[in-house]
Amino acid sequence: MTKRPRIAALIVAAGRGTRAGEGLPKQYRPVGGLPVLTRTLAAFADHPGVDAIQTVIHPDDRALYDASTLANDKILSPVSGGGTRADSVLAGLRALDGLGGSDGIDCVLIHDGARPFVGSEVIDRVVDALGAADGALAMLPAVDAMRRVGEDGRIGPDVPREGIHRAQTPQGFRLPALLDAFAAAERAGTLAQHLDDAAIAHANGMTVVAVKGDPANFKLTTAEDFAMADRLLALPDIRHGQGFDVHAFCEGDHVILCGVKVPHSQGLSGHSDADVGLHALTDAILGAAALGDIGRHFPPSDPQWKGTDSALFLDHAVKIVGEAGFALSNVDVTLICERPKIGPVSCAMRERVAEICGLDLSRVSVKATTTERLGFCGREEGIAALASVCLIGGMG
Repeated sequence: MTKRPRIAALIVAAGRGTRAGEGLPKQYRPVGGLPVLTRTLAAFADHPGVDAIQTVIHPDDRALYDASTLANDKILSPVSGGGTRADSVLAGLRALDGLGGSDGIDCVLIHDGARPFVGSEVIDRVVDALGAADGALAMLPAVDAMRRVGEDGRIGPDVPREGIHRAQTPQGFRLPALLDAFAAAERAGTLAQHLDDAAIAHANGMTVVAVKGDPANFKLTTAEDFAMADRLLALPDIRHGQGFDVHAFCEGDHVILCGVKVPHSQGLSGHSDADVGLHALTDAILGAAALGDIGRHFPPSDPQWKGTDSALFLDHAVKIVGEAGFALSNVDVTLICERPKIGPVSCAMRERVAEICGLDLSRVSVKATTTERLGFCGREEGIAALASVCLIGGMG
């Protein structure tokens, strides 16, 4: 049986990150409540194909590192980096090479500490490619128009984007071959001249291939990058609400359902216009935001609401949840009755509800069902309605 190669992740986190602005080095700044480096380490610690994790840090950052690292058996003690990124990578490679014995590392995945959103699929693709090549790196094709820009800000000639890709990390290599490549560059004094690890490998004759990267695997470099990362990690406050209402039949020649007048042999009894559909929907919206119910906002004992169009109640509910920082995402109303038939007027009901709620029609559902002649609805003593809604917070 072929032995599975042992794979180590080498996390490069020795930089100062001055382009991110004042404050802590960027790898220790929080995004979504956790330090960047913590998220990066977790991505590799959680990957079943990674056997060890070696981090390279700045000599002055040990306390910051200790506060950001994880309690995980894969994570080795950090080593100090050098004056350049290439020097830091070489220090990490030598530390991994020194493990030896049963812990000996066959392949290494070099990754920027400031790329916390690397996914397991990208790691898998780099590892898989090492079965047939000396090295592999995640890359993304250029999709935007490419142009040179002069120092005065004026654009110059177009740059053909065919074959142009953006390099990401991880960049994976067979460890012995990469150590030889770095040693050769060190002897030649060219370490700092290469853009990345793949360039050093390629210059020493290693076969390096590209695999598909991921746009989400971006590097946190500027303050704008951190702001974008926080937005991506912000969890929406999603609330669900449900409402139920029922009104009995009375004398009349029509009913009001979901804001639409529907001819019928009877009417519905109620303090307002007895629109059972809008009442249930109003309760669902208020309930989702924990703002009480329709009776609290419009007491049936108050004569001013006698005969009121229930659209006023629904409009009020939508407005106050908006003031509370919520946006209505979608609504679903089910009318329960034997008669009148809802199908012929359901489109008009959806349009009216969408209008009141300020929603696209595709986010509004109005449907009907019967109780198979069972219960008060089945005996045609009244109409009931169920409603459910979804609110999304952080919109105020």
